[in-house]
Amino acid sequence: MLLSALGFSLMAACVKLVSTYGVPVLEIVAARAIVSGFISYVDIKRKGISLWGNNKPWLVARGVVGALALIFVYYAVTTLPLAEATILQYLHPVFTAVLAVIFLKEKVQRSTLLCIVISILGLSVMVSPNIQFSSSAISTMQYSWISIGAAILGAFGSAVAYVIVKKLTKTEDSSVIVFYFPFVSLPIAIALLGSDFVMPSLPAFGLLLLVGIFTQVGQVGLTKALHCEDANKAMAYAYVQVVFSVFIGWLCFSEVPLVTTLIGGGLVVGGALINVLWKR
Repeated sequence: MLLSALGFSLMAACVKLVSTYGVPVLEIVAARAIVSGFISYVDIKRKGISLWGNNKPWLVARGVVGALALIFVYYAVTTLPLAEATILQYLHPVFTAVLAVIFLKEKVQRSTLLCIVISILGLSVMVSPNIQFSSSAISTMQYSWISIGAAILGAFGSAVAYVIVKKLTKTEDSSVIVFYFPFVSLPIAIALLGSDFVMPSLPAFGLLLLVGIFTQVGQVGLTKALHCEDANKAMAYAYVQVVFSVFIGWLCFSEVPLVTTLIGGGLVVGGALINVLWKR
């Protein structure tokens, strides 16, 4: 799960970078699908297994839900600071824990409930639109509520997709599950993109390739983690992506985290650690 978090952090950074070249979000989604789909196809052929899997309706459903969630997530990444977008997106472990109880009949421990409460508190602190740094200096950061809403919808869609993935791991190979995501998301992205296609420059083209490669790293790590652990426990480790994103945002985009981002992010990560380390 740690490898998955790093892969998704680098992917988000590449998405944000390539958007500065004027490449639309839907085009980024389509490019990601092409690269990830090709890598998945090669991996499936290497394993010598069926490309189409056994439970096709759920595989397609995972692709559709994942594609819609991805569009919302990418929009948030391109319109918010990287750290804030990532922390908002990471409502999905909370949604995953709730959905896993309802649909997968997993048991929720007290540590998971505590994680949910602390995480929601942290996210509330972070998205406060008026931020006071000290008694002598006040800085106001107005987040776009459209961007915040997109991040939350992306988080919910991701949670639904992860629960479907958890269900599919009982009957499907991880490579087949990963393949269906780009297989379904590519036509959806192309249809919604329409005539807004922008020919990418050489640097933008390279970044689009990296988006697909880092996506594959994140997806494979995620699928294998869900295969080995309960959904609500596995997703707790994904909060490490918040730390990665804060560092990458500072390094690549000179995005100095706000005080409330640090406080809220600390609460979110703290809640995740309580969930993961409770038994120890």
